[in-house]
Amino acid sequence: MTGSVEDGRSGIERVARGRSLYFSGPRSVRVEPESVPEPDPGEVLVEALVSAVSSGTELLIYRGEMPRGLAADETIDALDGDLSYPLKYGYATVGEVVAAGPGVDDGWRGRTVFAFNPHESHFTADPDALVPVPDDVSPATAALLPTAETATTLVMDGQPRVGERVVVFGAGMVGLVTTSVLSAFPLERLTVVEPVAHRREMAATLGADETLTPEAASRIGTRGDPPGADLAYELSGRPTTLDDAVEAVGYDGRIVVGSWYGRKRAETDLGGFFHRNRIDISSSQVSTLAPALRGRWTKARRLETAWERLRSVSTERLVTHRIDFEDAPEAYRLLDDGPENALQVLLTYE
Repeated sequence: MTGSVEDGRSGIERVARGRSLYFSGPRSVRVEPESVPEPDPGEVLVEALVSAVSSGTELLIYRGEMPRGLAADETIDALDGDLSYPLKYGYATVGEVVAAGPGVDDGWRGRTVFAFNPHESHFTADPDALVPVPDDVSPATAALLPTAETATTLVMDGQPRVGERVVVFGAGMVGLVTTSVLSAFPLERLTVVEPVAHRREMAATLGADETLTPEAASRIGTRGDPPGADLAYELSGRPTTLDDAVEAVGYDGRIVVGSWYGRKRAETDLGGFFHRNRIDISSSQVSTLAPALRGRWTKARRLETAWERLRSVSTERLVTHRIDFEDAPEAYRLLDDGPENALQVLLTYE
């Protein structure tokens, strides 16, 4: 199907074909043609340049491991409905405003913007739901904004202190960017635990003082005076890692869980060190701000902080694959085959 949009840069009328990605069932993804929507009053039309695939949340959906009946994300207008198949999903698209509806400032035309929007070539949005991309940030880097915002939230929720020993379990994208943010703190030691060798190497370049395999992580809980880590982040996506985190932290230690397990069950051993060591386990979720922070922080302020953190990360090294949108099913197969195959996959729209 085709539609016409007016190019905001040249003013030339051109024909465009819309395309959207659908999760249609377990391990089934399809890209379907759709008409390009016309912006309603108060809306703009965005043409996608690049979108980032989340190897955490989106793989749960791809594998059919997401909770049935759960709202997609009530804080993001573009993600309406629940997580039942078929569904559009994704929340990291960067594009260009190519048309504006009545009542919209013409200055939006031609702007590069970030949107918490599913993977699709064209979409309409209220300008208030868009985040203008700074001039010094490339579209590929801007697509990683949700990762930087999540990492910022994790660090804020964990509240690392001067001289603490901190452990990050999992060196996927969120774990690596969290490591980068934590490396700016005056910690005694920052340790990353990760089974994949090249991800451990990446963690070291991003500021980890040491990297360990999961098999070697058992010694963390016996080191130091007092023994054990002060703070641990569970970012591996594997529920069994919670046991490793409990073993790693010492008396009065803190564990922040940033992984979303979907329907995977966490059979955590709470009968040993957990009670006697008064270990605190808390969740961190980027959709909201922690209640203790809401007096001084807003989502907008946190987003600005995330932009600054994103600028400090060499994102080009984190992006391992760029795949044409038409070949999106291959991107999910690649990620599903194992974490050693890819780190960050971007879908490109041409």
